[in-house]
Amino acid sequence: MSAESENEKTDPTAGSSGESAPFRVRPYHHPAAGWGAAKSVGRVLAREGEFLDGPRGIMRMNHEGRGFDCPGCAWPDDLKGLHLDICENGIKHVTWEMTHKRVGRDFFAAHTVGELSRWSDAALEDQGRLTEPMRYDPDTDRYVPISWPDAFDLVGRALRELDDPDQAAFYTSGRLGNEATFLYQLLARELGTNNLPDCSNMCHEASGRALQASLGTGKGTVDLKDWEVTDALFVMGVNAASNAPRMLTSLVEAYKRGAQIVHINPLIEAAARRAIIPHEFLAMASFRSTPTSTLNLQPRIGGDMALLRGMAKVVLDEARTDPKALDTEFIERHTSGFAEYRALCEATSWEEIEHQSGVARADIRKAALVYCEADRSIFSWCLGVTQHDHGVDTAREIVNLLLLRGNLGREGAGPSPVRGHSNVQGNRTCGIDHRPTGEFLDRLAAVCEIDPPRRHGLDTVGTIEAMHRGDVLVFVGMGGNFALAAPDTPYTFAALQKCRLTVHVSTKLNRSHLVHGRDALILPCFGRTEKDQQRAGVQATSVEDSMSMVHLSIGMKRPASPHLLSEPAIVAGIARAALPDSATPWERYVEDYDRIRDTMSHVLDGFEDFNRRVRLPLGFRIRQPARELVFDTPSGRAEFSTATLPDVVPAEDRLVLCTMRSHDQWNTTIYSDNDRYRGVKNLRTLIFMNADDMRERGIGKFDDVDITSIARDGSTRSLHGYTAIPYDVPRGSAAGYMPEMNVLCAIGDYSTQSDQPLMKNVRITVRAAS
Repeated sequence: MSAESENEKTDPTAGSSGESAPFRVRPYHHPAAGWGAAKSVGRVLAREGEFLDGPRGIMRMNHEGRGFDCPGCAWPDDLKGLHLDICENGIKHVTWEMTHKRVGRDFFAAHTVGELSRWSDAALEDQGRLTEPMRYDPDTDRYVPISWPDAFDLVGRALRELDDPDQAAFYTSGRLGNEATFLYQLLARELGTNNLPDCSNMCHEASGRALQASLGTGKGTVDLKDWEVTDALFVMGVNAASNAPRMLTSLVEAYKRGAQIVHINPLIEAAARRAIIPHEFLAMASFRSTPTSTLNLQPRIGGDMALLRGMAKVVLDEARTDPKALDTEFIERHTSGFAEYRALCEATSWEEIEHQSGVARADIRKAALVYCEADRSIFSWCLGVTQHDHGVDTAREIVNLLLLRGNLGREGAGPSPVRGHSNVQGNRTCGIDHRPTGEFLDRLAAVCEIDPPRRHGLDTVGTIEAMHRGDVLVFVGMGGNFALAAPDTPYTFAALQKCRLTVHVSTKLNRSHLVHGRDALILPCFGRTEKDQQRAGVQATSVEDSMSMVHLSIGMKRPASPHLLSEPAIVAGIARAALPDSATPWERYVEDYDRIRDTMSHVLDGFEDFNRRVRLPLGFRIRQPARELVFDTPSGRAEFSTATLPDVVPAEDRLVLCTMRSHDQWNTTIYSDNDRYRGVKNLRTLIFMNADDMRERGIGKFDDVDITSIARDGSTRSLHGYTAIPYDVPRGSAAGYMPEMNVLCAIGDYSTQSDQPLMKNVRITVRAAS
């Protein structure tokens, strides 16, 4: 290969348009954010033609008062009320929603579902905003217009005709506001089912279960003020520059004040090197970047728990000569199980820790000493920790480490999971839970005067399996792109196609609309940026960020079509049709969302006086008892866990695959085939591999390869003709993009601890393409 072409190759399958395009792979050495982000934003605004509304939206997004909440990630709003509390990905998401392109009846008349099914996912979403309700017509293989009353009647009739309410499932993505969320779960439970799968089942279920078991709360205990004063930050399993870009501001500020920042991730991402914050005008003008880490560790995929156990082992060893290494007073007063945990750490050999983590003892000791020397520490983590069979145990090991030094219940310290979509945490808080507590159901029954079911419902994996068996016949998806987000893509497609009816509430066309049941509806709704005009005036919805702050979001733009309805109105329309004798005041709720919030204030813990408190500057923070050292656990104390280390080392001929987003992507929405921070352009059908692993298999740079996953039950799934890219990942580890690689994750390969699909722990073989 010539010097000129050694980093380029033509891939006939690359490019979101489906046309041939040369891809390029070059190391990215620039700071995260900065001018790269600014140029990207400029291109996005130009591409969408949003030269007026785009900048207006940027000035209103995440802005206290009359602004709307970013529909992207769940990072908290700036505590100073910063006007430019924005990021590249948030602007992409907003302009994607604000586009002038429209998908109406003429579009569907011109294209059959069979034809659209051959389009790329990027091309589907690029067509623009949905404008009116549509129903699938099997005779013409097209979607055709349907009125809202007829659409509601169709869904209501399908739900009423079920032999058992559990034959329906109500899925929720993270973009649904709190008020619509509350009505949605009320609809399901008044109907008689707890089948409320949601995106948390695929993302942070492990975090919630771990924190509940250890601390008696399913959420992190820190807030943004804690990030501003902590002495050490440990950031695990997250690519912050793409998944929570506004975290970069906190990392830069932490470094400037002298805090230690340790990144733990199999890939050293751009956010773990340096950054320029775009609203820091002097830094932008001078191209002056700031480091965002003081130490980077690269465990093998799944090796985080062993690394944490090694850190704990160092802390306990240091305590032999330095009593201050352990907070013995905190341990004695507020924890249970310390003696057993200490014995477990002492019994775990360094040989096992190094073998399972893939990190040398000396490097683990460096991180542990950072922890020992810091008065206050925060551990933050994302899906790199949770999407494993042992995700709950790993998150609990984080808590173990925090408890050793009393890093809980005080400023600047504690656990801080990084939630993904903007209101995914609010969804769970407001009742989207297939395993609701008895206390919640008791309050819901008393306040709403219904008789909610007490049996647990189905989560995401359970719902897919039930649809496949024919046990769930009606599927309602509130936002998201379920068909692509879920594991085992062909199996999930087949499951949806076995339904009597599939209903998707959406803003744009996506794959889930084309993988439909015997009958199917597309119901278009307002976007987060749009004005929600109801009888009582323009309505605000509330959202909860990843640090338990609840605040209002108010749209600024005229809706994309006069035929759109708000999500609360759609839920209420379905509810009235499905439950014609319901005493719930569905119509009154839609007229004025304050009425929904008044009801919520009597049902939900921490939402007392909801309407007043949510209008305070920056909203309000939901009380976290564990932050006050009140633990709702069997012992009434914080619980040390004593799980043994899992064996995460792959067999000799196998690798462990981690699926992830590219930078130019949000969940299943793909803006382009580029991944700037990893140096990739015009290519998504790739696999990042360790160079030694490639040589061992006779695979050269940019060679085509076949990837085969081996499920627990011995079944296999394959992808062919992917491009092998040498990358700085630990031996035995590999990475590639979701949703394309979701096909490799078998439906039966889910965590026995959290029931999450093992999206970041897929056992594979890689061979040169045959």
